[in-house]
Amino acid sequence: MIEIITKRITCSGDLPAFLAMPEDAVKAPVMIQMHERYGLVQHTLDLAQRHAREGFVCIAPDFFHKHPDQAALHRGDAGYDMTDPEALEYFDAAIEAVAQVPQADPSRLVAMGVCQTARHPLVLAAHRAVSAALCWYGAAQDREWQVNAKFPVGLEEIISNIDCPVLGLFGEADHIISLDHVRRLRNTLEAANKSFTIEVMPDAPHGWLNDTMPGRYRREQAEAGWAIQRAFLAQVLDPAFDRNRIIQRYGANSSVKYDFSNNLRLE
Repeated sequence: MIEIITKRITCSGDLPAFLAMPEDAVKAPVMIQMHERYGLVQHTLDLAQRHAREGFVCIAPDFFHKHPDQAALHRGDAGYDMTDPEALEYFDAAIEAVAQVPQADPSRLVAMGVCQTARHPLVLAAHRAVSAALCWYGAAQDREWQVNAKFPVGLEEIISNIDCPVLGLFGEADHIISLDHVRRLRNTLEAANKSFTIEVMPDAPHGWLNDTMPGRYRREQAEAGWAIQRAFLAQVLDPAFDRNRIIQRYGANSSVKYDFSNNLRLE
């Protein structure tokens, strides 16, 4: 197993972050690991360390660090409505910080968002050049397409401005995101001539990657999804990858009796 180094750092603007990297990394690609609605909890730290073991210099900023009650946030008893401009401010601070890490190669930059933050890798990709945007069970429900103070630019316009491949991973049994939501995201990416890989995993509820939530975690689907992500990143980070080609993949494993109204919230 690859040995890794971890430490806590503070980026500009007093943004706390967790940094993980291979012990012997030499100019490794950079992963910005976003967290779920619970803030910077153990699950996100675990993901950051997993990315480090797979060869990334991974930084996991605390995007919700301004919430006044972190304990309630971590329990899920409170939320934080981060705006897109705020997310970009924190992204820029995290990228500035990781650029100072000698082992990091910021020219190969990937962002992964999960649940509430899944839209933000797309927001980042419309803001600056990145190598890939990873969206885990988010960035698809109806609220993502609205234009308001929180989301001042519509998702359709954001997608039209990105210039990187997109990975979307979803669950058939998600009680928040329906197959129609996933298809809308797919259709928008396709109409905008963007490269994407989207997969819907069978019998997977919302949060199926999170192994700290036994009611939601699905080991088989989580490992399959991670393998899809690993293969996707190996392809798009390969120096031989041709960004002048459009590659679009969609796969969905769902029941012929699929009914979104039957999907339940699990803990």
